[in-house]
Amino acid sequence: MSEKPKGRIRHVAMSVADPWETAAFYQDALGLEEVAELDGPLAEGVFLTDGVVNLALLHFKTDAASQGTGVDFVGLHHIGFWVDDVVATGKNVRASGATWIMGDPNNPDGYEIKHTDLSGIIFDIAAHGWAGAQKRPGEPENVVHPNPQRRLAKFDARRDAAWQAQRERKARVPEPV
Repeated sequence: MSEKPKGRIRHVAMSVADPWETAAFYQDALGLEEVAELDGPLAEGVFLTDGVVNLALLHFKTDAASQGTGVDFVGLHHIGFWVDDVVATGKNVRASGATWIMGDPNNPDGYEIKHTDLSGIIFDIAAHGWAGAQKRPGEPENVVHPNPQRRLAKFDARRDAAWQAQRERKARVPEPV
């Protein structure tokens, strides 16, 4: 019997109202490191990492881009798995009951292949990592995806405003007794 493909959770994506405000919170509160910013056709956002798993903070531009959650949805959007063989794993997840919703399931080098699980929760599979993620931490065959620390100048004002709001929020909160 052949070994079952094993996916590794390597990113979690949250749909948020303001990716920069949310990023400032997670960086300040939990010490996550900024990886990159995005302004793509589907969403704009900020990517953070703890060094193993990537946290994508996304604001979707349209209802269609949100893959069924709606443009105003705020919450956990999807989980991303780093797999060895995206075509074989895709066939396996669909045979197990997943529904394909986006991406080319026959492209082994494609960006992400999105599916929904039995409860309708979105997940994706990819044969590559996300910035700041590690595939097999602590194992000899570990792969570390580089952290480009890419910032987009068009978001400078939003980033600065988010950090100012975070400093003000923190200054207002008294320490628990």
